[in-house]
Amino acid sequence: MKAAGRRSAGGTLAPREILLVVPDSCLLLEAAGIADIFNEANELSGLAPPGPGALPAAFAASAQTTAARPYRVHAASTRHGRASRGRSGLSLRADFCLGELPPARERDTVIVTGRGSSPEERAAMAEWIRKAAPRARRVVSVCAGALVLAEAGLLDGLDATTHWLALDELEAGYPAVRVRRGPIFVRAGKVWTSAGASSGFDLALALVEEDMGHAVAKAVAQYLVMYLRRPGGQSQFSALLASQAPADGPVGEVQAWALEHLSEDLGVERLAERAAMSPRNFARVFARETGTTPARYVELARLEEARRRLEMGGESLGEVAAACGLGGDLGLRRLFERKLGVSPSEYRERFGRI
Repeated sequence: MKAAGRRSAGGTLAPREILLVVPDSCLLLEAAGIADIFNEANELSGLAPPGPGALPAAFAASAQTTAARPYRVHAASTRHGRASRGRSGLSLRADFCLGELPPARERDTVIVTGRGSSPEERAAMAEWIRKAAPRARRVVSVCAGALVLAEAGLLDGLDATTHWLALDELEAGYPAVRVRRGPIFVRAGKVWTSAGASSGFDLALALVEEDMGHAVAKAVAQYLVMYLRRPGGQSQFSALLASQAPADGPVGEVQAWALEHLSEDLGVERLAERAAMSPRNFARVFARETGTTPARYVELARLEEARRRLEMGGESLGEVAAACGLGGDLGLRRLFERKLGVSPSEYRERFGRI
């Protein structure tokens, strides 16, 4: 098992300090869920790894002594009063106000759980994070918190991801960032970024595994009824919807037609002909109205239809590939491995009907 913390001057194992930055208008489940994951790591850190099947009964009463707890988790709000108001209208009572904390203090991990509700709030967070980053072992973002890290200059030249709705904004606003659209989270040295909402839980489990080893991370995942590593990467199931043009326009009509003819040739020439435009003009108008290219839209549509068919079951991989215009098994596998990091068979095993 890996070391759970740093040795203090007296030789005892000091807990790792985790600071959760919780801005206004965030999803409170992100901060609360991540805090619970680290807390369960504290509770389960001294246990032997569970075997297959049911968890040991000792898991229900396994609290470690305070001295042995490997993590110390605190939350900081971005407003005075130490309260972060979530998007739901509920509030989280934080331990600190971010502005009261000296950024240059040594910390193990700083986690930004959202981007904030105003430009001023985001700028203040970015400035604090920029100053805190050199003294932190890890800097982490959840969901659109990646935009705060980007504003702080911490993602320049690095691979990073964020919520699917913010991917284009991250790419356009911070061209020095290498935006990854598929993974559920990305590690680039000491900087970690995750996709939307619950993907922060996957990232938190990965941090626990890095710190304390596979056995403890697996125990936490099993206790919380989570996958230690869910295959398939970031779902981004609604990314196709984000690329929809107005239904009553030529591009929207072509998109609707393409979704009904995925097995056919859907090259830009064919789509442009359907829209009664030249290929060049069609590609320009399509990109303007959807924020993506015709080829990328068709690829995403085929991927989502293939995922749906694999989840429903009843078809062979070859049949799924043919119905989605991917040629055969090889085309289907290449698309899944490139976009999702798993094979079609692995995806169906995880997400298909039992």
